[in-house]
Amino acid sequence: MRKAGLLLGGCVRSWKSVRMASSGVARRDLLANKVALVTASTDGIGLAIARRLAQDGAHVVVSSRKQQNVDRAVAALQGEGLSVTGTVCHVGKAEDRERLVTTLWMDEAREESLKEMLRIKRLGVPEDCAGIVSFLCSEDASYITGETVTVAGGAPSRL
Repeated sequence: MRKAGLLLGGCVRSWKSVRMASSGVARRDLLANKVALVTASTDGIGLAIARRLAQDGAHVVVSSRKQQNVDRAVAALQGEGLSVTGTVCHVGKAEDRERLVTTLWMDEAREESLKEMLRIKRLGVPEDCAGIVSFLCSEDASYITGETVTVAGGAPSRL
């Protein structure tokens, strides 16, 4: 009986910590020194994600197709004391996507520094994800269930 009580107490404490973390209570800077780019992030789910990432310590770049939406979201989030900037981006346009990625890679020295951290010594491109997605959709992956595949160029990652 005592063991059951101890086990139950541990579960309650774990649940309480998960609930507190998801509600913003006793928040730590889990994402300090990180930059998060969130597209379609001036309203709804995108805005909620941008807010949460900034609350967790990341500098967030919000984006939308319309400047007035970007300005409104940036003002609201900065008004909450969060580290946020914004840019106009229509993700359906290649030139906008390219410009957006250029908000992240500030200079060649930073890019080279990031490459050095990766075991594969290069930055990823969208095609790096395409092969694994195709594999997972194929019959070759028919016996794979519930796995997480990290496509990260050898960078350490935690899920």
